[in-house]
Amino acid sequence: MSTPYPFTAVVGQDDLRLALLLNAVSPQVGGVLVRGEKGTAKSTAVRALAALMPETEVVPGCRFSCDPAAPDPSCPDGPHESRPGARRPTALVELPVGASEDRLVGALDIERALAEGVKAFEPGLLAGAHRGILYVDEVNLLNDHLVDLLLDAAAMGASYVEREGVSVRHAARFLLVGTMNPEEGELRPQLLDRFGLTVEVKASREPEQRVEVVRRRLAYDDAPEEFAARWAGEEAAVRQRIMAARELLPSVRLGEGALLQIAATCGAFEVDGMRADIVMARTATALAAWAGRTDVLAEDVRQAALLALPHRRRRNPFDAPGLDEDKLDETLERFGGQNEDEDRDGDEAGNDDGDGDGDGPGPGGGPGGQPEPDEGPPGDGDVTARPEADEAGKPQAGPGGGAGERAPARASEPFRTKVLSVPGIGEGAAGRRSRARTDRGRTTGARRPRGALTTLHLAATVRAAAPHQRVRGRSGPGLVVRRDDLRQAVREGHESNLVLFVVDASGSMAARQRMSAVKGAVLSLLLDAYQRRDKVGLVTFRGAAAEVVLPPTSSVDAAAARLESLPTGGRTPLAAGLLRAHDVLRVERLRDPARRPLVVVVTDGRATGGPQPVALAGRAARLLASEGTASVVVDCEAGPVRLGLAGQLAGELDGTAVTLDELRADSIAGLVRDVQGAGTRRAA
Repeated sequence: MSTPYPFTAVVGQDDLRLALLLNAVSPQVGGVLVRGEKGTAKSTAVRALAALMPETEVVPGCRFSCDPAAPDPSCPDGPHESRPGARRPTALVELPVGASEDRLVGALDIERALAEGVKAFEPGLLAGAHRGILYVDEVNLLNDHLVDLLLDAAAMGASYVEREGVSVRHAARFLLVGTMNPEEGELRPQLLDRFGLTVEVKASREPEQRVEVVRRRLAYDDAPEEFAARWAGEEAAVRQRIMAARELLPSVRLGEGALLQIAATCGAFEVDGMRADIVMARTATALAAWAGRTDVLAEDVRQAALLALPHRRRRNPFDAPGLDEDKLDETLERFGGQNEDEDRDGDEAGNDDGDGDGDGPGPGGGPGGQPEPDEGPPGDGDVTARPEADEAGKPQAGPGGGAGERAPARASEPFRTKVLSVPGIGEGAAGRRSRARTDRGRTTGARRPRGALTTLHLAATVRAAAPHQRVRGRSGPGLVVRRDDLRQAVREGHESNLVLFVVDASGSMAARQRMSAVKGAVLSLLLDAYQRRDKVGLVTFRGAAAEVVLPPTSSVDAAAARLESLPTGGRTPLAAGLLRAHDVLRVERLRDPARRPLVVVVTDGRATGGPQPVALAGRAARLLASEGTASVVVDCEAGPVRLGLAGQLAGELDGTAVTLDELRADSIAGLVRDVQGAGTRRAA
């Protein structure tokens, strides 16, 4: 087993280390979601925490890590006899992004359950993580139904596995840690709320601190055991402090004044529901225990708010998480007068120095007494505001940029759009856009299983086994079932798609102030793509060429940021835009062949620049149509005289044309259903 990187050797990242340690002290805090750019020690810190945790005492031979002092009465390996327990390191279980539902929650042997009535259960990762740490790297890329199962188990402290009336329950209490890079997509707000705390991490821009990071990492890579030995003292000190805080936690008093501040803070920031209040209360209590105090102070409430509220403030996917610290301080001061004397008494009782910080990671110090960088308050500088249109400054150079280029226009207010879906039935990743064969949804038929059986079609299995009962010598009431009789249920649900936007940013679109409405329409479609769990990409064309502004990604907020800063001007190289879209789709088919694309061309249909621009655009459109690419053209033409060029383009693409007005969900005209065309005929 390789030597893990010491937790106390992680440079900086105060909030990350504090959030992890608070969950180690009190798992009821609800886990940590770590958001940040790649290469910021997210995974290193999580794996290092496992080595720092005290050992766990378990029932020998129990696959579910039952506590010998209080074994789970419903443990599938139970009942357990009273006998001495065995000690082992705290488990760190990692959930891969591509894991199946059976791998997560466990699997039942359906054949034995039908034929013998035996609950033969193979534990999943949730069982292995019981009383340990469950780590999900890139949690935002995990299938939604797996995230639902994961967070339900974390909230209830138990996992349930049910297959055709056969069920198994086992305890599943663990410290849940998820990491994600926001550039690759966001979690739904409902799922964000289920994580107790969140922290934003990014690499330091200070040369001295970056040098120290490199120096320590090189030293660890050269001699891991020697490097770990140098930090053994600091590791042991923090481990002892975790144990001491756990013992002190039940004695910590959360006074009425602190409760009032918590409630007032959650109300001031308009967070939904009551989970934020509960998480803040538990976090503030854990902070007091970590500092060695038995009273919760105002500073604990403030730090708890900075960790528990930012991810609960988002109202749509384009809002950056964060907290207005001036507003936070004002709220705490306004509602802090009633417990000022109480906090002062608690501070004197719990801290000799009266600062409440202790000697570990927190608002003022790091574990093991390691030096901390001179940084601003938590979250400072993490939120980057998108530039306003009137602050864009000089026009940006781009493909074909130059004379006639205009500053970026502000997008109009987004609206709810009609559903655009790909025709036929796919087999892509689960989502909410187009019809697909999935593991979840309504049952439409049965087939022989390909590999392990996951969802039994009971009626089809009985029909397959029934004719052979006499030959198989059936003598009792039980049905004699062989593996060849088992039938897998075929289910139909919905998949996510790749929605590739091809946006005309030429001078003709900038004329008559249409670009604001166009951006508003694309922003509306991006919101729809976020809700339907699609990948999105953005290609723009203007001047003399087309540009892939955003390669296909799950981050719709990145697409929105690119869209807002998009300048306009120049000629209309429509053919170049369509050909660039074709190239993007060709690469994506190799990367993700199961994900079906939907091309959304936003244009007025004009094609200018170069020899025979209209003919070239037609050939490029027919190339996309020949490959069965589903497409829709959003017609942006305005004015009393319309040329109908966007409709002609839709015909060449073998797709559908829809005006900006018809795109609205509340519009009476032009219902948009499946995108018709070559894909429909191929599916038929």
